[in-house]
Amino acid sequence: MGDPTDEASDSFEEAFAVLYPKARSVAYRVLGSVPEAEDVASEAMARALLRWRRVSRMPHRDAWVLKVTANLAIDAVRRRRFQPVAPAVVDGEEDASVLRLTLATALAALPRRQREAIVLRHLVGLPEREVAASLGVSTNTVKKHLQRGLVALRIRIGNDEEVPLVLD
Repeated sequence: MGDPTDEASDSFEEAFAVLYPKARSVAYRVLGSVPEAEDVASEAMARALLRWRRVSRMPHRDAWVLKVTANLAIDAVRRRRFQPVAPAVVDGEEDASVLRLTLATALAALPRRQREAIVLRHLVGLPEREVAASLGVSTNTVKKHLQRGLVALRIRIGNDEEVPLVLD
């Protein structure tokens, strides 16, 4: 899958081998659970397959699949029935899980465009220009959504410092 012009000629099976691991990774970063991440990644790939004729021609099809994955993962967090505790309350190995859940809940509360920009930029790791292309907005608009979204996350999480968005 060299340059983007080659992407449109990929069959779904060829693209699946590359996209599914990326989708699973994004879902895991939001959910913190391998089985749930695999379910969400599978659902995102199924949606891509249904629209493959259109998706395969997109200049940033990877970003489309990963945006769908992130949205599905955030929806899965919304369906959970329990409320997360603040990250400072738990010590040890549970910190990462609690922080992940807290972050996912806070992301779910953001306006859609802010959430999409933050997920694509910080969780997926796309450059701002690719986030802009994926969302169909200018790079300046992406920067504004990122800035506003990060401020809202810091307020919601109660963290005056940098919000750690990339969790291993």
